[in-house]
Amino acid sequence: MMHSKFYYEMELLQNTLIATATKDEYDTGDYNELRSKLLSHTELKQITPEFIIAYRDLKQFWLFIKRKFNHYSERRDFIWGNFTPLLNYLEQTDESPADQLAGYSIKESGQAYITLEWEKCLQRRVTDLEGAITSARSLLETILKYILVELNESYKSSDDLATLFRKAAKKLNISPEQHTEEVFKQILGGMISVVNGFASLRNRYGDSHGKDKKYIKPSERHAKLAVNLAGTLAAFILETFEKRLQEEKNPSCKLHNKCIQADVS
Repeated sequence: MMHSKFYYEMELLQNTLIATATKDEYDTGDYNELRSKLLSHTELKQITPEFIIAYRDLKQFWLFIKRKFNHYSERRDFIWGNFTPLLNYLEQTDESPADQLAGYSIKESGQAYITLEWEKCLQRRVTDLEGAITSARSLLETILKYILVELNESYKSSDDLATLFRKAAKKLNISPEQHTEEVFKQILGGMISVVNGFASLRNRYGDSHGKDKKYIKPSERHAKLAVNLAGTLAAFILETFEKRLQEEKNPSCKLHNKCIQADVS
């Protein structure tokens, strides 16, 4: 999420425009500087007021707003209404449970390109719903390919997400058939169902394919579902991979874990 300072700056930008449009005594800032800061966040383009993009200085905005509305109250309502989606987004502080867990595991991998994929998911989850769904699938594909390469397991460029997952799961010992305990078989089997579902979700709601006239855009809850599921799976897969690396470096860790499992059972 954006830093609180940026929220304050965008609120200041809103008040600067209201002051220009109504001659009210609002705190005002440097319009050009604030506009540049907003436009530098390309992921916010869909919720940036169109007049911010269109008008480069306050003089241009003044000529626009005075022709559009005669009354100050109309101008205030217009500016407030156009800033509401942006300020609501910046004001959000409620991260999903998967955000911190996935973010920590992904950053711990030390792979900048994987971290970038995760950041795309978070940025698009509210501002670009179709893009968020596509990015969620791309995140999983990127992580699975990374793990397969690290484990010297080959894959084809034509392999779909389900195939990549099956190969990685087998190498990481998280395939359902590799376990006898029924509860683990069910949980790991559920992961396969989720992975398979990502292909259908991306094809139906993502932005990677053309749409027909019957297409219905995804809602915010669809985008959040995709990102949260991808984040949770990403964290589990990366942590499992890290555990395997630790066991390979220190075989006693693997023996210790087996002893603990034996004591529990």
